[in-house]
Amino acid sequence: MNWNHQELPFTMELSFNKLIEKYEEQAKGEDILLAERAQKVLEVQRPYPVLRSGFIDVSLLEKYREPIQVILQDSFAPVLTENEIKIATIPFDNVVFNSSKRFKKIMEEAGTDFSFEMRHTREEDMYILACSFILSYQYNIDLQFKSPLFFDVPDKNGMVKTYRIMYNADFMELVSTDKSKDISDEDIAELLDNFENIELWKHHFPPNSWQAKGFIIASMFDVTLENSISELKTGLLSQRVDGDFFVDQFERIFQSIFNIHDLRVGFVRFDEETNQFERDFSENIPSFLLKDNTSKGCKTSLCKFSYEKLIENHECFAISDVDKYFKRSPDEYEFKIFKEQGIKSVILAPVVDGKELLGVLELVSKRTRELNSINANKLKDVMPYLVAATVRSKEEYHNKIEAIIQHECTSIHDSVYWRFEQEAKRFLKDNTLGNQTSFQEIVFNDVYPLYGQIDIKDSSKARNESIRKDLMIQLSLVEQIFKQAFEINPLPIYEELLFRIQPYLTNLKSTLHTDTEQNILDLLNDEVHPFLRHMEGKQGYLGDLISNYFFQIDEKSGAIYDHRKNYDITVTKINKRLASIIDKQQKNAQAMYPHYFERYKTDGVEHNMYIGETITREDSFNELYLYNLRLWQLQVMCEMENAHYNLLPELPIQLDVASLLLVYNSPLSIRFRMDEKQFDVDGTYNARYEILKKRLDKAYIKGTKKRLTEKGKIAIVYSQKKDEREYMRYIKFLQSKQLLSQNVEIIELEGLQGVSGLKAIKVEVLYKKKDSDKIFYTYDDLIQELKN
Repeated sequence: MNWNHQELPFTMELSFNKLIEKYEEQAKGEDILLAERAQKVLEVQRPYPVLRSGFIDVSLLEKYREPIQVILQDSFAPVLTENEIKIATIPFDNVVFNSSKRFKKIMEEAGTDFSFEMRHTREEDMYILACSFILSYQYNIDLQFKSPLFFDVPDKNGMVKTYRIMYNADFMELVSTDKSKDISDEDIAELLDNFENIELWKHHFPPNSWQAKGFIIASMFDVTLENSISELKTGLLSQRVDGDFFVDQFERIFQSIFNIHDLRVGFVRFDEETNQFERDFSENIPSFLLKDNTSKGCKTSLCKFSYEKLIENHECFAISDVDKYFKRSPDEYEFKIFKEQGIKSVILAPVVDGKELLGVLELVSKRTRELNSINANKLKDVMPYLVAATVRSKEEYHNKIEAIIQHECTSIHDSVYWRFEQEAKRFLKDNTLGNQTSFQEIVFNDVYPLYGQIDIKDSSKARNESIRKDLMIQLSLVEQIFKQAFEINPLPIYEELLFRIQPYLTNLKSTLHTDTEQNILDLLNDEVHPFLRHMEGKQGYLGDLISNYFFQIDEKSGAIYDHRKNYDITVTKINKRLASIIDKQQKNAQAMYPHYFERYKTDGVEHNMYIGETITREDSFNELYLYNLRLWQLQVMCEMENAHYNLLPELPIQLDVASLLLVYNSPLSIRFRMDEKQFDVDGTYNARYEILKKRLDKAYIKGTKKRLTEKGKIAIVYSQKKDEREYMRYIKFLQSKQLLSQNVEIIELEGLQGVSGLKAIKVEVLYKKKDSDKIFYTYDDLIQELKN
C-alpha cells in the first residue's frame, strides 16, 4: 500500500536525499561538532540506500523507523519536543512518520476516531496548490496561492482547538517526466484568469505527469484565540444576534477564547431612562443576572461597588469566588441570584458605544476562580465587534417598535402602502433637486365600500350602572366612618358632611345623572379625603374603618374601582376576542384579492373595507371579487358572533352584542386626511355613506319604537332590490352550512336625516359550543344552555 491515493499532478516518493545532502556538506565543514554529528547520521543512513533513492510503500516507514528518527533528530530537537508542535509528513497527505511529543499528546487527547484533515479544503484546491508548487520550483513563478491552512482538533474536554500549519518544503525535489508539458507565459496568463477551471489546470499539468521526491516538515501553532475572535467578528457582523446564534455559536466561541468547555454566556439590555436591566425578549437571549425576571432596577440588581464599576464607570467587574462574596453579603441580589444557579465565578462586562451603556455581557462558570479580572482582559479584543452588533441589534429592535406602532396606530394599510411609498419617493426626489414641493394627498377613486360592526348592546347603560354601584359602596363606607367618628366625638363638621353625603346616596339608589359622578368625586377628594387622612392614625375601630376605606380606593382616580373594573375587563375581553377573529381572517381575505381594511375598537368592533382597481394597481378587478368579499364579511360576522357567545361564561359581566352590515352599491372616492392620519370618503355626494354609518345603529324599524339591531341576529341594511337578492343567496348558502337559521325577516327603516327608503334583512345566527361540532343553537337556546 502506498500514499499516492489522491489525484495530483505528480507522483510522490518519500526520500531524505535533500536532507542527507545537507549532512554531507556539514561533514566537510570546519565546525568540528557539526561535522562529527553529520558523520554519525550518514553512517546510520548508509546501510539503507532506499532512504535516499525514495520509496512509496507505507510499510517501509515502520521497517526503517529507527534510522529515520536518527536522520530527523536535528529537525526535532529533544529539548523542544515538549513544547513544539511539529511533524514530518508526505505532501498533500495525512501520513505522519515523525512528530514532537506535544503533537502526539494532542492526537491522543483527540481520540482514536479523529481524522487529521485540513479544514475546508477541496480536492480541486489541493490539485491547484500542487500545480503552483511546480510553477514555483521549476519556473520560479510565485502565484501566491498560499492561503492559511488550518486543522481543527478536539481536546480531552471535547473543545475544538484550531491550529495553523506552516510547511517547510526545503527537502523536496521535482523531476519532469515524458508526460510533463512546457508552460509558456501565455499559459500562465490563462491560468491566472481561470482559477476555478480545474480541467484547464489538468490540461497543462496532467495527473502524475511529474515526479516529486522528498518530505516536508510542518510546524503547527495554536491559533484558537485568534480564530475564535475572527469567527466572532464574522458572526456578529454578518448575521442577527438572535437566541439561536447566541447559544449555538456565540457561546461556543467564548468557550474557545477562555478555554472553558462549559462556559455559559448571557446578555442583558440597559435602559437608561428607567435605570434598569431588561431581558432581550426580541431575540430570546438568556440572562443569568435576571434569571426568571423580565426586568430589574440596576441599583437593586448590583451591589454598590459593582454598580459604580459597571453603570457609572463602564468598567468590567469580575467575581472570582461567588461563594465567598455571598457569605460576606448574603442579602446582595447579584451574589444570591448567581449562587442559586450554581455559578461559582462571573465576569460582567459593559457593552459601551461611546459614552452610552447598551447592556452587559455575562460570562459564568461552575468553578471558582475560573473567571477573574485577569482573563477578563481577553474581552478587549472582542468588545468592539460586540458593540457594533449590539448597536445594530438595538436599531433593529427600535425598527420593530416603529413597525408595531405604525401597524397598530396608523391607517396606512399594506394594500395602499405602495401609493404612500410612491409619493414619498417623488417628494424626496423633488426636494433633493431643490424644487419647492409638498406631500400630496393620497386619493383612491372608484372603490366599493363595505362596512360592518358588532356593537356591545346597552354598553352605556352597563357602564353607568357599574359607576353607580361603585359610588354607592364608596359613599356608604364614608357614611359609616363619619357616623362612627360622630359617636366618638360629636363635632358639628361630621354631622354637616353626613348631611351633604346622604342626598347623593338617596339619588344613587334610583339613577345616575350626567354630573353626579364628578360632583361626588370633587366632594370626596377636596373635602372628605383630607379629613380622613388626618384621622387615619386613630386607634381602634375608627382607624380600621379608614384604613379599609383607603385600601379599596384606586390611587389614580380617588374612587372605588370594582364594578367599573369588571365592566372594563368585560369590554376589553370582548373587543380583543372579536378583533383577533377578523384580523386573523383578514389574511385569507387579502390572499383572495387585495383590498384596504381598517378596524376600530370602541364598545365593540367596527370595520371598513374598500376594494377596487386603483388600490391594486393592476388591471384585474372584477365585481366578482366584491361579491366574494361581501360573502366573506358575512361569514366572519357569524364567526365573531359565535366567538362572543363562547366567551360569555368567562366574562365578569354578561353583555350581549348585535351585528350590522351596510351594503353600498355605488363606487366612491376615499382620501387620506393628513391631519387625522386616516382615510375618509371624498366629496359631498359620498358623504351620504358616512352619515349612514354613523346613524344606522340608532335606526328604528318603520312604524315601531324597536331598534334595528338585535342580539342574536345580523342586520343587513341596503337600498336596492338587487342587493336584497344578492344577500338572500348568501344567507341561503350559509343556512346550508348551519351558520344561519331559517328565521329571516325583511323590514323597512324609519327615514334618517337626509336618507330614506332603506331596508334591512334580519337573520338569526346559529351558535355552536366549542366542544360540539354538530349541535347548533339559536340565541335563546344558547343563553339557556349557558345558564345550565
